[in-house]
Amino acid sequence: MLILGISGGIDSIHDTIIEFPYGKAHDSAAVLIEDGHVVAAIEEERLNRIKHTNRLPIAAIEFCLTERQVTLQDIDYIAVYGTEHYIDQLLKLHTWNHPDKPLIHSVRNYMASKLQKYLGSEFSAEKIIFVPHHICHTMSAYYASGYDESLIMSLDGTGDGLSGLIQSTVDGQTINTLHTIPEDNSLGLFYLEVIKFLGYQLFDEYKVMGLAPYGDASVYRSVFRKFYTLHPDGTYTLHTKRIGLLYEYLTPRRKGETFTQVHQNISASLQEMLETIVLHMLTFFKKETSIRKLCMAGGVAHNCSMNGKIYYSGLFDEIFVQPAAHDAGCSLGAALHVYYTNKPERKREQITDVYWGTDLPPDESVGRELAKWNGLVEFVQVDNITEAAAEMLAEGKVIGWVQGRSEFGPRALGNRSIIADPRPSENKTIINSMVKKREGYRPFAPAVLASEAPTYFDVIDGCSSLDYMVFVLNVKEQWRSELGAITHVDGTARVQTVRKDTNPLFYQLIRNFQQRTGIPIVLNTSFNNNAEPIVNSVHDALACYLTTELNGLCIGNYVIRKKAAEYQDWASYEAVLMPYAEIVCSGTHHTGGIGYGIRHRYSGSESAITEELYEAVVKNTDLSELSAPVIESLTELWTNRLISIQPKR
Repeated sequence: MLILGISGGIDSIHDTIIEFPYGKAHDSAAVLIEDGHVVAAIEEERLNRIKHTNRLPIAAIEFCLTERQVTLQDIDYIAVYGTEHYIDQLLKLHTWNHPDKPLIHSVRNYMASKLQKYLGSEFSAEKIIFVPHHICHTMSAYYASGYDESLIMSLDGTGDGLSGLIQSTVDGQTINTLHTIPEDNSLGLFYLEVIKFLGYQLFDEYKVMGLAPYGDASVYRSVFRKFYTLHPDGTYTLHTKRIGLLYEYLTPRRKGETFTQVHQNISASLQEMLETIVLHMLTFFKKETSIRKLCMAGGVAHNCSMNGKIYYSGLFDEIFVQPAAHDAGCSLGAALHVYYTNKPERKREQITDVYWGTDLPPDESVGRELAKWNGLVEFVQVDNITEAAAEMLAEGKVIGWVQGRSEFGPRALGNRSIIADPRPSENKTIINSMVKKREGYRPFAPAVLASEAPTYFDVIDGCSSLDYMVFVLNVKEQWRSELGAITHVDGTARVQTVRKDTNPLFYQLIRNFQQRTGIPIVLNTSFNNNAEPIVNSVHDALACYLTTELNGLCIGNYVIRKKAAEYQDWASYEAVLMPYAEIVCSGTHHTGGIGYGIRHRYSGSESAITEELYEAVVKNTDLSELSAPVIESLTELWTNRLISIQPKR
């Protein structure tokens, strides 16, 4: 049985009819499962290069179908996250508010027509099955956990009018709903409202999680206790109208302003409030059910610090947090729910990895692509890439590492990673400034050989899989100063364990690094800059490498290094507008001439460009004829992913 799971919106990237069809749809993705096993899965953003894209995941679907060499006609069911009736009502409301837009009577028929249009394959709209948002979340965690008996929790911002769901099962087949959390009590939305006082917005929640350990939660504890009430039955009530009390303690921070101790203390109190409420619910429902296993998903389940508190609470013997807990993971949950609804007798198995995305092409293909870049890079094919990379790390270099199939979800788990020595604390500053262009307080994660993890971290044997970077654990005190690059200010780290059977190449790299340094750990962070999703292809990796200050790049069995480009070297390349960017007229210069800009259609970011830059991008001026300052400006636009500099076709 082949089932295609879809999350995200219902308009393609080319349409502007329904941008947010069900509340705030985002993180579009597609998953293909066959007889309960994942064949392929990828987020749309990895392919269209638009962070958190909310469009119909056409490219992701095409990837999944191509990977299995099937068409839509071969698919038994198409599982879509969201309740059909709820979405249809929102579409009617959208038409009421936007009378200039076409009337859409049925999301089922509209989606079927879009899929047929862009994928060129007819199929029956009756194949589409809609699965409630939070059922997608809970089932993505439960069915992927391999557990029979479990307490199951979804916590999110909103979906189908709810913000969370608590369920249980003791026989592996009967799922009981214990509690639904209304949108008024949304922990995700409340967290978002508070972080606006800190100068952050949607998708910045994890930044505040990293800021919280710098603060003292006790300073504003009494204030935050006014924002919620805990009830004896394991539920709670949020008093969101009281958020205005924060104005008495701080002036909202504007983007770019310095963080003060007040901001840090607010972050700490917010994080403590979240953990208090979630542990209150889990304590009650665990006592009511006597179930000692827990599955979690939903956007709030990406709060790794909260997960660490649950991990150390002693409430559960085993915990499984679905690695793609955000809305992209709903595509997995929708597909698994439909499969096990049809095949309830089938045994469930815990997933062992999430390397389900685009595979790296053979070395021969990689070599041919690298050759097109020989004006800007030099490269060599080596016999042992893990030895070469380990040597670079031991020498203090920070490198990009691209191998095998890309990971599904928001974490780079050793196939699309930036890696470094975990020991020098200055590596945090170096990577934050020279690659990520992000806040200096934010921590980096350690990737550690699974067998060695208990030596360096406070690990509870058998409690949960630590392979997915979803738990913040304590670094053992004797190692905190030694592991300065991955130890956060509070003595913790977001741990990823690495196993030989699931990622032999990354495992061997870390083992080789251990042989040189005695440390079986590397710093691991996602391979991207702050303007783009995690790299997916060889081209993406080269673009990120050439627009950051990384010391080296390993793709397949190739080691790549930058070289100083002469003017004539640029003759082989062209500047091309990214598909999601557009040229705009930005008014007139003070001299009276026309001014231009490049705007990102979806994020709204815009950069002014000179007439010379305009000529280079629109009229394809020979780059070798441009001056050094213009090349530098082009590179800045490239860094911001508004244009692409690429080999001439």
